[in-house]
Amino acid sequence: MKRLILIAAVSLQVAAAAGMALAQVPDRTQALLRELSEAAGPPGFEDDVRRIMVREMKPYASITYDGLGSVIAQNGSTGPRIMLDAHMDELGGIVRRTTRDGFLSMQMLGGWLDQALPDQRWIIIGSKGPVLAVTGIRDVHYTPADERTKVTPRDQILLDVGAKSEAELAAMGVEPGDPVVPDSSFAVLNGSRNYVGKAWDDRVGCAVVLEALRRLAASGHPNQLFVAATTQEEVGLRGAQTAAQTIRPDIGISIEGGVTGDSPGGHPEESQVRLGAGPGLFLYDSSEVPNRRLVALAKETAAKIGSPLQFDLAQGYGDDSAEIQRAGGGAPTVNLVVPVRYTHAHNGVMNRDDFDRLVDVVVAMIKRLDAPTVARLRDFTPAP
Repeated sequence: MKRLILIAAVSLQVAAAAGMALAQVPDRTQALLRELSEAAGPPGFEDDVRRIMVREMKPYASITYDGLGSVIAQNGSTGPRIMLDAHMDELGGIVRRTTRDGFLSMQMLGGWLDQALPDQRWIIIGSKGPVLAVTGIRDVHYTPADERTKVTPRDQILLDVGAKSEAELAAMGVEPGDPVVPDSSFAVLNGSRNYVGKAWDDRVGCAVVLEALRRLAASGHPNQLFVAATTQEEVGLRGAQTAAQTIRPDIGISIEGGVTGDSPGGHPEESQVRLGAGPGLFLYDSSEVPNRRLVALAKETAAKIGSPLQFDLAQGYGDDSAEIQRAGGGAPTVNLVVPVRYTHAHNGVMNRDDFDRLVDVVVAMIKRLDAPTVARLRDFTPAP
């Protein structure tokens, strides 16, 4: 009897270990999120991300490009023109100049906080391959007490690659104009449903539009779907402008990495969004006011499929929908997001359930955007 109990106990332990191992095996979506997050792609240098997007889009769509390098994937040839957008670029920098003793200064690309820059690891994409760099920080032993709590201005921060001269920098293949990205790897945060990594703004959106395209291509939809992976969003929404001019959409849906208000130190009026509480929708941001009827459609769709939907209004936030809504005489747009903690820094945190639910909402919305629905959304005739 004791032997049977022991065998049963061991069997349970083996089964539990097997179940835990199975739970830790990354699925296709997790693997895609990792690949997108770890890819290098500051504004104007989105090549690595573009390769991933094209590879994933090709089985389901015809591919074209605009003149700034945005990818436009079309699925469907009749019905309303629906633009589903996410941007490929991330915050980064460009090597500005080299010093005689082998350091480099950096021009920042995008909305960095100065306090996020010192004592970090970076990758310079040089002519001979990636070069590891660190940004310096003044040693505490030499810093006067009254300066220890002050933020170091970005123009006083240099990149250190271990070189001793400009000649050694040249031998490494590093020169002014080379792109720079944060060095930050993807990880599942301690067995939770949260993923930590860089560039969730907007690689999480890139993954959403890829998964939505895959599912819609399989199930069908009543429109011409244009999935745009745009360039240079972080420096002025530039790729969205040229992509939208090319597509001339009837409806625009932008997918972004949102912002949360559930981490310590925030103010209640900044954001009410919480990680893991569902995807989000911006009712207002500094660049765009969404179409009210399209917002209502998003709300109805989320409720119909049983998905939570969080709402927020944000100052100091801009997104591609601001340019999409101006294209072709104007298009109703909305900005849907996967909430992210710690955006515009080396390490952001997203929640997998928020991601999955947003894909569900986007797919369900696009299936509802048939010709009569789109005509109603675009009709601004005053009621008699």
